[in-house]
Amino acid sequence: MKISAGALEYIDRLTDFAHSRGDELIPNDSYGIAWRGRSIVKTQPVPDRSLTLSGADCDTGAFAVVFALMLSAGIVGLPNVGKSTLFNAVTRTRKAQAANYPFCTIDPNLGVVTVPDARLEVLSKLSHSQKIIPTAIEFVDIAGLVKGASTGEGLGNQFLSHIREVNAIVQVVRCFENGDIHHVSGTIDPVRDIEVINTELILADLASLQKRRDRLQKEIRAGSKTAKAEAALIEKLLPYLDSGKPAITLTLTDEEKITVHEFFLLTSKPTLFACNVGESDLAAIVQKDETNVARQHVRAVEEYARNHFATEAVVISAQIESELVDLAQAEAAEYLRDLGVKESGVGALIRAVYHLLGLRTYLTTGEKETRAWTIHEGDKAPAAAGVIHSDFERGFIAAETVHFDDLVSLGSFAKAREAGKLRIEGKEYVVKDGDVMEFRFNV
Repeated sequence: MKISAGALEYIDRLTDFAHSRGDELIPNDSYGIAWRGRSIVKTQPVPDRSLTLSGADCDTGAFAVVFALMLSAGIVGLPNVGKSTLFNAVTRTRKAQAANYPFCTIDPNLGVVTVPDARLEVLSKLSHSQKIIPTAIEFVDIAGLVKGASTGEGLGNQFLSHIREVNAIVQVVRCFENGDIHHVSGTIDPVRDIEVINTELILADLASLQKRRDRLQKEIRAGSKTAKAEAALIEKLLPYLDSGKPAITLTLTDEEKITVHEFFLLTSKPTLFACNVGESDLAAIVQKDETNVARQHVRAVEEYARNHFATEAVVISAQIESELVDLAQAEAAEYLRDLGVKESGVGALIRAVYHLLGLRTYLTTGEKETRAWTIHEGDKAPAAAGVIHSDFERGFIAAETVHFDDLVSLGSFAKAREAGKLRIEGKEYVVKDGDVMEFRFNV
């Protein structure tokens, strides 16, 4: 199984990542990486490689990130729409080069990002926890795409190969006016820009499917049922893509979904849109000022995303967030208040990508730590337990469960138990986002 960006290489990259932020690596022999289904689980010791985030990310307590279910989202778009600035803002680094000319990003930049979750702080206070451990995802800054990328124009071939390796796409669209920053098409039209990107991805998928269909002919003549099923699905996909629609919006059976996953189509990846607006526009957009030009651009993107991808668009100001990177949390909050907004949108973007990847969070809490654990939507209790340790899944007995909202409203586990909100769940329980859990197991 292929793990995002090469799981084995993660260990060395984490060291560089932490040091680049001025953070500290603390040894922990109990953490390791191994393959188990869709997860990266802690089964083999890897000493001296547990990442602790500090500095700008927290004012008190220790934050640690251990990587499980590490999936990645690729940041894509035309040149000079703010991709690298957004990447730097999301990862709170200056790692990606952001410049006013096309292709200033050639090799993809990689960054591990903690997922903002206000519930952790609340639970930590309830349990008097010594530290908080959020969950994380990976962002990849990919070179800008231009018209003709599917035939190798610009950095097309590199772009397409890099985008195939990510699990989801964040398409950055420029919704800000700035005469000093060149636009490859000369004018600001975010829907046009989206269609340029989508056309290139669709053309690449069409070429890939046609080649695959040709390769299947020999197996079909030999009577292969698998090859015949693949060919039938390709014949279903080709006219759909040719009509300008992304593969992810095509209605498929469960069996077809499994097969299409093996095609590695670019347009089958979950996608959301990041509307990059200027500093002076953000407050107007938050206040829904329909006379604001950037607001009109955002509305057009939101409608396009809803109608063509059945997805959402998130408003961000990469430039504002890039200016917040070097500020303390209190200073950053004051800066945003002066602009008339609560956040630049990056936090909302990270959370939206997390859910786009099909990931959900359950929580554990105690005096030692309050922690977020990543699972897939629809995972049952034993699989959730296995994220902590494979022994928890193998020897699963039951899960003591209460939802975060119920626990906080009642004030304690004891009161939650009295109210019947703290319950015992078995092997068939589907874990919900925000469940606070404690597992019983025996091995």
